[in-house]
Amino acid sequence: MELTAEQFHHLFPRAQDPQGWVDSMNNVFPTYDLNTPERVAAFLAQCGHESGGWTVFEENLNYSAQGLNSIFKKYFPTIESATPYARQPEKIANRVYANRMGNGPEESGDGYRYCGRGLIQVTGKENYTWFAASLEITPEEASQYMRSEEHTSESSHT
Repeated sequence: MELTAEQFHHLFPRAQDPQGWVDSMNNVFPTYDLNTPERVAAFLAQCGHESGGWTVFEENLNYSAQGLNSIFKKYFPTIESATPYARQPEKIANRVYANRMGNGPEESGDGYRYCGRGLIQVTGKENYTWFAASLEITPEEASQYMRSEEHTSESSHT
């Protein structure tokens, strides 16, 4: 099954470089058995949802104290506990992702280092480790790669 740039643009009109994305996807779809309309649709729907229609490649962790208390109540049970973290994405990620998904404690910095990035918002050191192995690089290198302009430009299409 071949996807066209016109189809992709119709589904994701705000995405940059539809032809580049389509060329890349058509090249790798057979490798991952994305070979039926249903499988391609599922892939596009998941990536489209996670990336805001191919426009957002890093998790937005810029929450107010009220937002933290509402969304991450387990980690911020009161507005007072959330206030020191408000509008500080790195601190927020380190807190909410500490000691899970292979990440170390809050002070390790793993939460932010391995927060959601990429088309499917890869999150957690365990998932970055898996992703890194597929590229034959370290998880730390994968984290840097996922933050780079290279990732969201021509190299992300390969």
